[in-house]
Amino acid sequence: MTGGVQLSALVVVHNEDAQLADCLAGLAFADEIVVVLDKCTDGSKDIAARFTDRLIEGTWELEGDRRNAGIEACRGAWIFEIDADERVPEVLAREIVATVNKAGGDIFDVPVHNHIGGRLVRNGWMAAIGTNAAPRLFRKGVKTWGRERVHPHLFVGGRQGPALENALIHYAARNVSDLLVRLDRNTTWRARDLADSGDIGSFPNMVRKIFSRFWKCYVARRGYKENGYGFVIALCAALYPVLSHLKAALELNGREGSSG
Repeated sequence: MTGGVQLSALVVVHNEDAQLADCLAGLAFADEIVVVLDKCTDGSKDIAARFTDRLIEGTWELEGDRRNAGIEACRGAWIFEIDADERVPEVLAREIVATVNKAGGDIFDVPVHNHIGGRLVRNGWMAAIGTNAAPRLFRKGVKTWGRERVHPHLFVGGRQGPALENALIHYAARNVSDLLVRLDRNTTWRARDLADSGDIGSFPNMVRKIFSRFWKCYVARRGYKENGYGFVIALCAALYPVLSHLKAALELNGREGSSG
């Protein structure tokens, strides 16, 4: 508990019954748990109801909108945001509570340890594929998500506090095949965002990004230390912009054809 300062743990899910219970079981340190159920057709609601009565059900097209709905539903002065494929170790739970009680800032980055299958992969990540830290602990009102389908922009205010020391555990993918499935899914959503904006960029520029992003992940961020996993992560990061561009171009062509 937070000594009178109410802390909300927020989880936004879509059909996560395979792993939701393990996530929610680690959130007992919060004063309330809020679960947003977006178009869930599996057992996620029944699982969530075992841990909390703060269930928000709805249908959202944009990831940013459903996350903002969850933030709005939280009653706590502080919010800790977590995904169903993430876990809070006890040492991190204690640090979160201590950080809220000290309130040495309004928003705090939390380190993230990404796992592929059972292996911890520390190096080579880029935001579109995975991140080594994220602003998950914040005072309500200082963080808002942008209106995108995937990887929405963040708008933050207030005082940036020091990063927490203990890491959130993220099961980023079950295996290499899962990484590739996620690349395909996320570039499809990104393409729709680009098509909506009307600015999909140029194909030559996206091709140039293949080389710069691969170098950034595999060399500058030391993905080479992770052997084959680092190579695949760098390749996914490199292909993300060009695949999104190509899918966005097809999306626009399809819209023009249907309107004609």
